[in-house]
Amino acid sequence: MENIRFDDVEKLRSKISKDFGAWSKPIAVTQEKIQQFADVTGDHQWIHLDVERCKRESPFGGPVAHGFLTLGFVAALEIENDWQVTGFRNVVNYGANKLRFISPVPAGASVHGHNRIIAVEPKPQGTQMTVETNVHVVGNDKPALIYEGIFLYVK
Repeated sequence: MENIRFDDVEKLRSKISKDFGAWSKPIAVTQEKIQQFADVTGDHQWIHLDVERCKRESPFGGPVAHGFLTLGFVAALEIENDWQVTGFRNVVNYGANKLRFISPVPAGASVHGHNRIIAVEPKPQGTQMTVETNVHVVGNDKPALIYEGIFLYVK
């Protein structure tokens, strides 16, 4: 495992790539998780929860996960790299440049993701890294979600 200090901007920039890294382990998207997310957020739309109605009326043929539930899985993805950022005090989720919900995630499917570094910039508080993560339903070439997150590694 290669250790790269958070303030070694040039070394971190060497990790910028047009290619995505390895896939994460899959995460099961169960109807129970969808229900729990609906209960926490108050988003009880039938397209997520009413299995029988979805079979009859939904263009997807069954319930689908909320887009923001799919986004929430980004934090749980176990993506292994052959390098890691070290020496920082903490890392802060600074926001996003891009978020797109491209295709549905059916209840009962599994998702996995992979990412790539697209920018590294020094900031007064530390180093800012922009990471693009694509989440796919396992077996689908088209992503379900594209997320460009901004993270600040704090001195």
